[in-house]
Amino acid sequence: MNKILLVIQREYLSRVKKKSFLLMTFLVPVLFIGMIALVAFLTSRGGDEVTRIEVIDQSGIFADKFKDSRNVDFERAAATDLVQAKAAARKNDAFVLFIPANVVQEGNAELASEKKPPLVALNEVRSQMNEVLRNRMLADAGINPETLKSIDPEISITSKELTEEGEQDTNTGALYGISFASAILIYICLFVYGAQVMRGVIEEKTSRIVEVIISSVKPFQLMLGKIIGIGLVGITQFLLWIILSTTLASLAGQQLLGDRIESLKNMDPEQMEQINKNAGNAPEVTALLQGMENVPIAYIVTVFLIYFLGGYLLYSALFAAVGSAVDNETETQQFMLPITLPLLFTYIMAFSFIANNPNSTLSFWLSIIPFTSPIAMMVRLPFGVPDWELALSIALLVVGFIFTTWVAARIYRVGILMYGKKANYKELMKWFLYKA
Repeated sequence: MNKILLVIQREYLSRVKKKSFLLMTFLVPVLFIGMIALVAFLTSRGGDEVTRIEVIDQSGIFADKFKDSRNVDFERAAATDLVQAKAAARKNDAFVLFIPANVVQEGNAELASEKKPPLVALNEVRSQMNEVLRNRMLADAGINPETLKSIDPEISITSKELTEEGEQDTNTGALYGISFASAILIYICLFVYGAQVMRGVIEEKTSRIVEVIISSVKPFQLMLGKIIGIGLVGITQFLLWIILSTTLASLAGQQLLGDRIESLKNMDPEQMEQINKNAGNAPEVTALLQGMENVPIAYIVTVFLIYFLGGYLLYSALFAAVGSAVDNETETQQFMLPITLPLLFTYIMAFSFIANNPNSTLSFWLSIIPFTSPIAMMVRLPFGVPDWELALSIALLVVGFIFTTWVAARIYRVGILMYGKKANYKELMKWFLYKA
């Protein structure tokens, strides 16, 4: 046990003291918060480019009914001939919108220019033309368009969770976003830190340092210490990221939105509804901001760390076995696909199936099987997972780690001393069956 602790200490301290570790640990939260602030700033400002569109309307339906928007300016073309209008538009760096006389029957118009039109301009033209034609058709049918617009019901749904302590406000959207981000983070980090274990094994093997190390430490002790040590590095980095990101986000929020958030908290539902209508925002947006207070951050972080650590230990043992079987990283590809395929499959299913069917049989088994549970369970978490399912999933993850470590150790003990011989699956089976 002391030897394993020594290996853990060496692996942990050697990586934590690196400048790259310290740089990434403190730089990532700053970059993350900065990226969010930059996206919010650019989104609020919108695009600065304004597209000029000269309109030739032969139908007479759309004359003077186009309205300028933030990114599009409409004006009537000076020339009524399409060829002349196109020639003038090329000189003025403008677009020509040609609306034929039979636009209602054909449903086609032409937007011509020397360059490709921005997507926002196309959507704006299409939207305004459809709105004008819709109002015309409603009027022809004897329906007042203004009356129809005034009939715009908005229903806000407040979700309540029924517990033994009573009703509690829930915010599935916030939980869904946080859990999905956690699942993606686990998916990425299993590869990142698992690859670190594999590269560490390959480096020690090719440099022949491992021959000196195993004279004092058993191969299993070396592998286990390396896996746990690098895993602790990952957990340390995650905890620091969470603390730093939360602190920076809190400080930024207090500086930028502190007074506004406080006033929103003190408003009654009627005032909040009126603000939503005036701002043109859906009520769900405000509910999302208010519901963030009810998100069980401690619970999600705890479950995340359990599945990150369990998934990491399970897959890192297999990565260590792969590293011991090859002499360089280029030879690892043939062994990596079977190992990473369950993770890739679950990652794809998380977006396409599990999120839409969290209580299905397939979702249940994906969240129970150790090779897929770290990602699948994090996606199912916001929809409510019974305690017994969570406990069973974690227990099987522990058993899976023990089993994969045992399998990997039998390959590792032989593979780390093999040089110059390309291994295949048949060779790995022989190493596994060798008696100690």
